[in-house]
Amino acid sequence: MAKNTGLRLHNKGGAVEAEKISREISNLPPEAQRQVKDFIAFLSVRYKKKSEKSLKKIPSLSKESFVGIWKDREDMEDSDNWLRNKRKTEWGEPIV
Repeated sequence: MAKNTGLRLHNKGGAVEAEKISREISNLPPEAQRQVKDFIAFLSVRYKKKSEKSLKKIPSLSKESFVGIWKDREDMEDSDNWLRNKRKTEWGEPIV
């Protein structure tokens, strides 16, 4: 009988699959079993960090200091037109 490695799989047939993996690990030499255990620990830390990062609240963009810096500029009401005119003055008329 395979010893319990504490494996839990989150899919259909997970218990059967975990038992199979547990048996395979038990058949490995002790050094390989330690490597498997170390790798599982590595993955646990790696994915725990990812899930913690995803829980951090993303600040609202509307709270950033640059939002609204051009609100009082009438020339920026139509940004497409402003950019078109800026390109004309900086680059000259387009060659057709």
